[in-house]
Amino acid sequence: MSSELSQPTGEATRDWMIVFEGVEKRFGDHVVLSELDFAVRPGEHVTLIGPSGSGKTTILRLLMTLEKVNAGTIHVGGECLSHVRRNDQLVPADEKHCRRVRKKIGMVFQQFNLFPNMTVRGNLIEAPTRVLGLSKAEANARAEELLEMVGLGEKIDAHPTQLSGGQQQRVAIARALAMRPDVLLLDEVTSALDPELVAGVLKLLHDIGETTDITILCVTHEMGFARDFSHRVMMFDGGRVIEDAAPEELFTEPRQQRTRDFLRAVLERH
Repeated sequence: MSSELSQPTGEATRDWMIVFEGVEKRFGDHVVLSELDFAVRPGEHVTLIGPSGSGKTTILRLLMTLEKVNAGTIHVGGECLSHVRRNDQLVPADEKHCRRVRKKIGMVFQQFNLFPNMTVRGNLIEAPTRVLGLSKAEANARAEELLEMVGLGEKIDAHPTQLSGGQQQRVAIARALAMRPDVLLLDEVTSALDPELVAGVLKLLHDIGETTDITILCVTHEMGFARDFSHRVMMFDGGRVIEDAAPEELFTEPRQQRTRDFLRAVLERH
């Protein structure tokens, strides 16, 4: 990976949507991410692949501030997410700062995470009204528009328990988009779905990628989707990026033996 890609510093962080610099994440003695450097351009679609436990989902959780870094910094949209400058020193950011920067980020989880006590409409208008301060009318209009886009306009007053897994995941995608994020994080969004529902959700994500300028960071084991959807694919192993390339290069002629072994194992399972 070139140094230009991996280590934008100072002013250069403003030219990138996501920047990880020297990020380390530990759980007890277990190091999940080790001196991780990478950057993602505005509007870029980057897919993270690699074996379970290699740190991919931890990256998304750090961006959502569900976890805190042990070392290093994370920038989003030219602002430091993980730290603030106080008395000329970088100190860990407080929750208020994290919440403000995190408004730029939406996430779709593998288990949908819809509020079961709310209707589909309620799930879509809750955050835009509470966090963004939209009026109920504005939030409703946005919800209706997004549900039409994901093909579920008629389900707006249904409860999540009345929907199939594929429909719930479409609602979860619409809910993330309702916040008009600059960055969309996708964490194995098809892994909890029945196989016949996967293609529809992946097509929806492909359409969103084609029709918006949202920066998308995706963790998936769907290699066909990664190949078609991504501008770049990063192979993780042991908390580090061991290969970072355009999909046609990484899937056709991977440079690392570890990448070749991983791809062979995944393709054999499918």
